[in-house]
Amino acid sequence: MDKIWLKSYPPDVPADIDVAQFRSIGDMFLQSCRQFAGRTAYINMGKGLSFADLERLTADFAAYLQCELKLPPGSRVALMMPNVLQYPIAMYGALRGGYTVVNCNPLYTPRELEHQLKDSGAEAIVILDNFAHTLEQVRGAVPLKHVVVTRMGDMLGGLKGGLVNFVVKHVKKMVPAWSLPGHVRFGEIMEIGAGHAFTPVEVGHDDIAYLQYTGGTTGVAKGAMLTHRNIIANLQQAHAWIGPFLSEGGEVIITALPLYHIFSLTANCLTFFKIGATNVLITNPRDIPGFVKELGKTRFTVITGVNTLFNALLNHPDFKSLDFSSLRIALGGGMAVQQAVANRWREVTGKPLIEAYGLTETSPAVCINPLDLAEFNHAIGLPISSTEISIRDDEGKELAIGKAGELCVKGPQVMKGYWNRPDETARTMTADGFLRTGDIATVDAEGFVRIVDRKKDMILVSGFNVYPNEVEDVVASHPGVAEVAAIGVPDAHSGEAVKIFVVRKDPALTREALVAYCREHLSGYKVPHLVEFRDELPKTNVGKILRRALRDGPAA
Repeated sequence: MDKIWLKSYPPDVPADIDVAQFRSIGDMFLQSCRQFAGRTAYINMGKGLSFADLERLTADFAAYLQCELKLPPGSRVALMMPNVLQYPIAMYGALRGGYTVVNCNPLYTPRELEHQLKDSGAEAIVILDNFAHTLEQVRGAVPLKHVVVTRMGDMLGGLKGGLVNFVVKHVKKMVPAWSLPGHVRFGEIMEIGAGHAFTPVEVGHDDIAYLQYTGGTTGVAKGAMLTHRNIIANLQQAHAWIGPFLSEGGEVIITALPLYHIFSLTANCLTFFKIGATNVLITNPRDIPGFVKELGKTRFTVITGVNTLFNALLNHPDFKSLDFSSLRIALGGGMAVQQAVANRWREVTGKPLIEAYGLTETSPAVCINPLDLAEFNHAIGLPISSTEISIRDDEGKELAIGKAGELCVKGPQVMKGYWNRPDETARTMTADGFLRTGDIATVDAEGFVRIVDRKKDMILVSGFNVYPNEVEDVVASHPGVAEVAAIGVPDAHSGEAVKIFVVRKDPALTREALVAYCREHLSGYKVPHLVEFRDELPKTNVGKILRRALRDGPAA
């Protein structure tokens, strides 16, 4: 089935992309800064930074690392911030200086942060003071030499910035007490950096741009080595797909997913920066009323998110009153988009919710649906330019069209490997250069790929495979359900049985009613035997429901 998908590419999408157009991410950054100098690149809490501002500020940040900290190129620089203006300054500044960015989730526990800083060998970190207490607990156990602390309002300017910092710390009490002797403030390093001349560094395709950690829910978190070539390839691939639907210098994208997450990093921060778009940074997307209010202030053209985020927006009463006339693209990834959510999204906004697929190890995009898709198709789309896919069984044999097996991927966006883990890299890569994704999928005669489920999440009921995604999709279509997750639990008769965790939209919804509904839409062995109602479901900071936490955690 090699290259079978090419016959169904959307119009104007090339079969292959030109990775050589840019020497590095920094090269792309500078070209966009100069082409769109007067346009606003990022907005956060009403404060905007232009592309010209970013070129100057990132040079100041890089100069500080070069001249004050004396960090040699290739050093790892950790960033632990939500979506604030300091993030793109530090991220692009580090890359311009030839450093490797280590993205850290601000919600890490001390144990998780300690592992990542030790494993990566990060020498410096920029951290929001809201999370400085976490670093304090492991400071003596990690190899960090330099700590830069910033506050929420540090780039908002004068009175506004000071007010935000005061409210966050003293009114909302969001900054636990911390002590990090020897730290410096973000504003201070930017002033010092401005007093030095930044020396451009030669950065090439094979240099590591990011250590992007993944796999923490399935074992020890591993650092995927994403080179400048990997990332450039993926932003070129994404742009080739969406470019015909967009205008350079004219787009406004809502960035609610955190920039430290690979989906938001490549799709929003990099791809749209390349075309001169404005990124509206949402610092706390879990504050849905505040998020909806922010959307009401902006004539946005693109929004990305995960299924749970779109669902939460749709469930807010004010969302349907927003003006969606300028919306061109709504892109869902990170987890399966449920049909019930996609249908409601189209009803409310008049635009389709397009599903895409990727993973950290592929920078991340692998497949995207056509952006003019007429209706929800339960597929993750078609492989993007310069990407090969293969569906294989447990022995590595390629399967026929329509057969379910592990999705394997090959392309210029596939990582260099796992940092300091050649054994894990060898287990993940096939002898012929394909990445094993761990996802069970099928591909049809037109090249559309459908994810059946995660290999590790499959439930075996009396010898029959049950895929949680299918059960969840059915349960989510019940009008009384807000959110759902399905897992397998031990059963004396069938080996495993299906259990669902449900957040009710209708408080009167009962277990009996839900099971009866499932019997109408699912084969008997797929029907949940156990139903547990909860007020909320455990999620990652991006909003992906954590099935493992439900399997391992105590009953509510």
